[in-house]
Amino acid sequence: MPALFDMKAEVNETIVRHRTQVRVRYADTDKMGVVYNGNYFTYFEVGRAELMRHFGSPYSGFEKAGYLLPLVESYAKYIKSSYYDDLLDIEAIMPLELKPLLRFDYRVWRGDELLAEGFTVHSFLNIETGRPVKPPKIFREAINNIKNRL
Repeated sequence: MPALFDMKAEVNETIVRHRTQVRVRYADTDKMGVVYNGNYFTYFEVGRAELMRHFGSPYSGFEKAGYLLPLVESYAKYIKSSYYDDLLDIEAIMPLELKPLLRFDYRVWRGDELLAEGFTVHSFLNIETGRPVKPPKIFREAINNIKNRL
């Protein structure tokens, strides 16, 4: 059974899931009045950052510890359009596993309507050497802290 920390977050033995909201700005739309497709990756980033922050591992902490999470792969599937002033729920899902590549899955909702879904894959990178590394201690500790809450 999933452990609920609040209405926006869920944790079980295999994943963490978090929802955050964004309001579509006029600048996010194209000439047709529809959210420009590339902006969904920005929404994905918002979801990912808020998930990490919510579970005590903000991205800024990785940078301070000497690591980056560069993007190595991304995908989006557009299902329905969204428009200026829509209130969107961005759902980000991260597996609770320690692998060299970290995949986040995303869903973008307007109420009960699924608008888009996708994923991004990131690699752990040492800032000083510029080389990929195994999940660093800061990430391993964050995963262990989340698992200990179950």
